[in-house]
Order: sequence, then C-alpha cells, then structure tokens
Amino acid sequence: MRLIPLTILVLLGLSSCTAGKRSRQEAAWIKLFNGQDLQDWMVKIQHHEVGENFGNTFRVADGVIQVRYDQYGDFNDQFGHLYYKVPFSYYHLKLEYRFVGTLQKGAPSYTLRNSGVMFHSQDPRTMPKEQDWPISVEFQFLGGLGDGQPRPTGNMCSPGTQIVYNGQLDERHCIESTSKTYDGEQWVRAELIVLGDSSITHIINGDTVMRYAKPQIGGGVVNRFDPAIKQDGKLLTSGFIALQSEGQPVDFRNIELQDLSKRR
Repeated sequence: MRLIPLTILVLLGLSSCTAGKRSRQEAAWIKLFNGQDLQDWMVKIQHHEVGENFGNTFRVADGVIQVRYDQYGDFNDQFGHLYYKVPFSYYHLKLEYRFVGTLQKGAPSYTLRNSGVMFHSQDPRTMPKEQDWPISVEFQFLGGLGDGQPRPTGNMCSPGTQIVYNGQLDERHCIESTSKTYDGEQWVRAELIVLGDSSITHIINGDTVMRYAKPQIGGGVVNRFDPAIKQDGKLLTSGFIALQSEGQPVDFRNIELQDLSKRR
C-alpha cells in the first residue's frame, strides 16, 4: 500500500473542513414569507399612505401571498408594492409565481399577465402618497398570452434607474431576457442573484436568462417622487425588495433569501 505523506493528509482535511463550512453557509436560507401572514412586510399603494393595504390587495391564503382586486371597482392607477421590512445588498433571492384570473377593470393593457419583484428599491416610507413606482430595479415577470407568440419573462425594467448592459449604460426602460414563454397558470421558479452594484443575474426555472451591472438612479417613468431621493447617477448598492401589484391577479410563494454579504 502506498503511504500518503502526513502534510497531504492535513491539507486534505483542511480542504474538506473548509468545503463543509462553505456548504453549511450556502444552505442558510431565510424565509422572508412565513406562509401564514404578512408579518415583516409593508404595503405602499399609490393614492394611499404607507401601511394602508387598500382593498385587501395583498392577502395570504393556503400558504400563498395573493394579489387581488375584488374590492377595487375601477383600478384607478392604484399601483402597489409589498416590501420586506429591511434592505439587502448581497443576496440570492428565490421564489415562485403564477398568474391567475383576469386583468382588473381600468388597469393599463400593458399590465396584462405582468408583475415582478422590485429590488434595490427606495424605502417606501420615503415615497409621497401619489408616487406611482418606487425608484428601483425590476425583475419583471410576464406570462404568455396563449397566442403562440414569444413573451419572455425574467426581464429587467428600470423605474427611475438605469443599468450597464453588455458593457455600456443602457437607457431602455425594459430589456427582454432570453427566457422561454410560460402560458397558463403554471408556477414559475424565479431566482435573483444580486452582488451590490457589481453584478445582477436573473434565473428562470434554473436557466440564467440575463446578466447586467451598475444599477444606478436615473432615467424616467417614476412620477411625483421626492426630488431629494432621486439623485441621478448614484449607484445602487442596496435597497428594499418588493412584490408588485399593477392590475393583474398573481400569486407568490416559497420566498427565501440567502445573505451573501460575507462573501463580498
């Protein structure tokens, strides 16, 4: 039998130990949604003050966060967002979503089977009552329209922000990903890997569909904001995470986050 030198055995042991620690660290997922209620989340809906969950827009049933409009009447541009209580900077977010039902009366046509997750968002408590969208970056979700036409999901939209895409500042409000089209009411698994302002990755059902960097304040789309908050050119290194409500009923579940800040 060939003997292995002691130094090699020690190094192998240290390597195994390090790998074990890394594995344990990577397995530490935080459940942002407890499956029972909206504890630890904040609501902000246009035309309403922070904390007012108008029309019970965001609700929980059967372990799912539901976005519904049955108490609305006309939609009346009441764009809303449900924010987790604290901001994050370096993290891996994962969740599942599905579109259900029909578009609410009065909602803009572009919101048909359209929702998303806002991230690197401003604090909702800094938003005036009439501000429509938070200054943020959006991990946009779109559902297929059943017409055989491609409609990718996991796109990037930029209310009040801009990004560096393919090496240059891109001023488009939305940029399509390379994802497949998902029709019907099927659950879709979405993941977002955010490393401060250096790298952002979108993943849909296990496939990487988009990468970009340097999210920063700038551009238009956001209206009636506090000018002191919109500091164009400022890099976004952290911010709040929010689920979107813009007229289309949608469900969210299994919302978990892994904090990557120790690997910065």
